[in-house]
Amino acid sequence: MVRSLLFSLALVVSLAMALAPVPAYAWGPLGHRLVALLAWDDLTPHARRQIETLLKGEPDPTLAGIASWADDLRESDPVLGRKTARWHFVNIGEHDCDYQPSRDCPGGNCVVEAIRTQTSILADTKRTRAERLQALKFVVHFVGDVHQPLHAGYGRDKGGNDVQVNWNGRGTNLHTLWDSRMLVTTGRSEADYLRHLRALPRPSLDAIALPPPAAAWAEQSCRVVTQPDFYPRRAKLEQTYVDRHLPIAERQLRAGGVALAAVLNKALDRH
Repeated sequence: MVRSLLFSLALVVSLAMALAPVPAYAWGPLGHRLVALLAWDDLTPHARRQIETLLKGEPDPTLAGIASWADDLRESDPVLGRKTARWHFVNIGEHDCDYQPSRDCPGGNCVVEAIRTQTSILADTKRTRAERLQALKFVVHFVGDVHQPLHAGYGRDKGGNDVQVNWNGRGTNLHTLWDSRMLVTTGRSEADYLRHLRALPRPSLDAIALPPPAAAWAEQSCRVVTQPDFYPRRAKLEQTYVDRHLPIAERQLRAGGVALAAVLNKALDRH
């Protein structure tokens, strides 16, 4: 009897875990890897050598290999994952996409200030190698995050996580659609997608300074979210929604790669 009850309880728990909503991560692994791979194209030789030195000993010692590390913390290091959870986004949609640190980022706990703080740590050669390595991992991830429009959108719907949609006969939410669904369903491999993004017009960020202009990137992402047609009128999406918005997501990925390279070059090329 006891064994039967325990088995039933285990079954219920297993079903609950299977049906539980999966947290949405910005861009998903593919998008974050693409941002990192695009950034590598624009790094100076010296910045590349600095990064290679910092990444020695990592399971995948490349920028793409560490691109999703900050999301993986939720499982690999739950304490640090919880501590840094708010560093992945900033909610400024309710404020006409005008970033105000005291209002939108109390205590520095948002993606804008996280990029600035972690870039400063990365650039500081007096820091330990472990501190600078962790900062590099955060910078690579958060520069990708801030270019995902819904990571700078509305707080009232949790960056689109509360907006349920149905596309291709499958239920999801708007955040996940932008994170990964639109990218993955193109059927492109990572290499094919990289070639496609490299062919897009390259934004110019040659004059970037430290600290990086993360607030401007967040405000630009937010302006994507506040366009009249960004939020679908119906839960069941037509293909026309994806046809219209996938190119925007791709331009954001392209911009993220250029921005990341500019940040890393500025932080590392002077050493």
